[in-house]
Amino acid sequence: MRSVLAVGAHPDDIELGCAGALARHAAAGHRVTLLVMTTGERGPGKVEMRVREQEAAARVLGAKLLWADFADCEIPSGPEVVGLIEDVMKSTHADVLYTHAPNDTHQDHVATAKAALAAARRLPRVLLYQGPSTTTFEPTLFVDIDDTISTKLAALGAHASQVQNCEMVDLDAVEAGGRFWGHRARMRYAEPFETPRFAWDLGAPAHEQAAPGEEHEDATVTPLRPARNRLMAVSE
Repeated sequence: MRSVLAVGAHPDDIELGCAGALARHAAAGHRVTLLVMTTGERGPGKVEMRVREQEAAARVLGAKLLWADFADCEIPSGPEVVGLIEDVMKSTHADVLYTHAPNDTHQDHVATAKAALAAARRLPRVLLYQGPSTTTFEPTLFVDIDDTISTKLAALGAHASQVQNCEMVDLDAVEAGGRFWGHRARMRYAEPFETPRFAWDLGAPAHEQAAPGEEHEDATVTPLRPARNRLMAVSE
């Protein structure tokens, strides 16, 4: 069973960036943990409201929620933050990590991304998500969220204080972004990710997956027809 850790600087960051993928993980039976580094106390909404909203969003995603206690807009860089994320990775046995893409105009997003990347330096699957304040972003991996776009929007909608009072949290724009990246990825809705590394686990060979006593049929080889020259033209 996969254990997935998603790290975000503020309430709603994770939902904006990767809630569709996390919902896919949860639907597949994977353990999903959210680590939110601050309560976002400098943004719209009181702290108690932000906490309740994040708790509601975690329930929508079927995820466990953990909080760090750093101050909004003051997440430090260095071993304190790296060590905290490492401890959470160990306690959750995480083998997949999602966090902010580091090219961002918000200092908390940058600090969180750098710390998470350092903490996950030995992890084989690391995915970096986009947010409204991301600048340069060149995704190379896409997750099909056609079945979970509604869950993503519901989880983000749980952050009512932000949807109503922050122009950067726009449900219509988020849905349109899913369509944009889906079109680019040749699917309907997608979430895009940069990744420093992503080890693709293709599972056990087919003969190892057979049920006890199950026999495999020998493959039948069909001879090819005589080849014909189907080449119409060659452009130099």
